[in-house]
Amino acid sequence: MIFSFLKRYKATIFTLVVAVSCILSIHSISFGMDEIQNLNFNVGQVTANKLNVRRGPGIKYDTVGILSKDAYIRVFAKIGNWYVIQTENNLIGAVSSNYVNPCYDMDLNNLNIQTNAEPVIENENTSVSVIESTLSVEEQEFLDKINELRLKNNIPTLQIDDNVENVARLKAQDLAENNYFSHTSNKYGTPFEMLSTSGINYKTASENIAGNSSIDGAINSWMNSESHKNNILSTNFNYTGVAVVHSNTYGKILVQFFIGK
Repeated sequence: MIFSFLKRYKATIFTLVVAVSCILSIHSISFGMDEIQNLNFNVGQVTANKLNVRRGPGIKYDTVGILSKDAYIRVFAKIGNWYVIQTENNLIGAVSSNYVNPCYDMDLNNLNIQTNAEPVIENENTSVSVIESTLSVEEQEFLDKINELRLKNNIPTLQIDDNVENVARLKAQDLAENNYFSHTSNKYGTPFEMLSTSGINYKTASENIAGNSSIDGAINSWMNSESHKNNILSTNFNYTGVAVVHSNTYGKILVQFFIGK
């Protein structure tokens, strides 16, 4: 049954092969450059405010869902720096291991997870149901304030692009977790590299970052900086992604990606 399912839904081949391999306790298998590692725990808890679930182990793979902080997940195995997981709504994918704490004392029976479940299928052309980005209260406030400034200057508002939104959240988490302040990440590279690695096509792009105690304070600082203000009021951009995360250093980290299509 498993093999007929894999044959029918070719797009799910990676995640299903990994999951089935773990269930069958295959102790060592290579996939490209990375080895699948068995783990001594099978439940994890999300530590990031928002954590992307991807189709494969890396940001180059499409996002298929988003997990909130403190959510519990089933963990099958580790590939490189990524866990192969299953969520409580039975979504199977991969998440960064940097934002998941092992729960050694928790059993799968305590989670609302079907241990023999297959990924959620919408139709033959869609392997896993895609969850669109839902902005947090602070992210929505952030976006509204930026668009208010654009409207005051007779510039069309920016629309959220789900993939760009996920990149903005990833960058904000990276800035906060690793306590640095730069447009270039040691882990992910430049903003343009992050967009390209995520498969996002664009004609023009830019990024604003801020560390501030409030959203208003961050935006005011940007509007007093010519380069940041130019990004906010540029007619070359029509899509965006915004992120707000807690920072022990600044209070809040704000990230906004701008792209023009």
